[in-house]
Amino acid sequence: MKRLTWPSWMPIDPYILALIATVGLAALLPARGAAADVASGASTAAVAFLFFLYGARLSTREAMDGLRHWRLHVTVLACTFVVFPLLGLAARGLVPVLLPQNLFEGLLFLTLVPSTIQSSIAFTSIARGNVPAAICAGSFSSLAGIVLTPLLAAALLGNSGGGFSADSLVKIVLQLLVPFLAGQLLRRWVGGFIARHKKILGYVDRGSILLVVYTAFSEGMVQGIWHQVSAVRLAGLLVVEAVLLAIMLLVTWYGAKALGFDRADRIAIQFAGSKKSLASGLPMASVLFGAHASLAVLPLMLFHQMQLMVCAVIAKRRSKDPREPEEATVTASAAGPGEVTRTAVGTGTRSS
Repeated sequence: MKRLTWPSWMPIDPYILALIATVGLAALLPARGAAADVASGASTAAVAFLFFLYGARLSTREAMDGLRHWRLHVTVLACTFVVFPLLGLAARGLVPVLLPQNLFEGLLFLTLVPSTIQSSIAFTSIARGNVPAAICAGSFSSLAGIVLTPLLAAALLGNSGGGFSADSLVKIVLQLLVPFLAGQLLRRWVGGFIARHKKILGYVDRGSILLVVYTAFSEGMVQGIWHQVSAVRLAGLLVVEAVLLAIMLLVTWYGAKALGFDRADRIAIQFAGSKKSLASGLPMASVLFGAHASLAVLPLMLFHQMQLMVCAVIAKRRSKDPREPEEATVTASAAGPGEVTRTAVGTGTRSS
């Protein structure tokens, strides 16, 4: 029997359909009472395990080698935690004409979230960019975001959501940073197992995020938060996010050119500097916003799908660009880590 595969012409990643189905399940059958406590505990454990896997996958040698390319990483961090938040603050002028206050807060939170890891690697590989740089840039951004995202949320959002406290920072560090470091420490013993079971662990990646989505949206349904959003407001949000993504794609590409980066580096900067991580943003929102997390992550979920669709098109077009002489060296160095040069768009966007 011929195995069914996802049509290449379909613009929506099947994982996004799973996310939509999870939101629908939370709307129809939200977790309540003891079930909500169990779901919350399970989602916390799942995300911790997810970041443990991130830590175990990243070679310490690759991370140290990546530090030598500090200009690229500083550029990505500046795009992620400076340019993005400034654009988010500028969107305040759209309240309340185009965006209600609650969706604006979710949009602003979106701009504070760190960059992706897996999808940045996949798209950089497809476009024949600097894959090792994308690996390190995404990982460094995720680590920096564990501290910077809560601090920026405290400064820019204040008590708009669930508020920020030292306790919330500790929770985020324990849930994300500690497992990541544990993965790094145990990589010598578990790295081989992870390399042999990438497909199975990929399902763990996806499942953990789906569980967090279900928990957050269930809580929103129980609290009656979804009655605050209309279809017109959602359409306005999509327009704003499309403009935001377009600006960041232009800034990262032409800004990197102005800074003197070559083509391979510019590709890594564009894909790592223009995207936001669902995997990092969801657990942070659940800690920072509490019962309001479902509305806080709605802009991030919509932006996540939009960035995957747009970046998939850009990556395929970049792959057809004339090959430059220096790319032979870059391609050779990129073929090793995790065999990401053979990663397809559908599998490379699993959970970031």
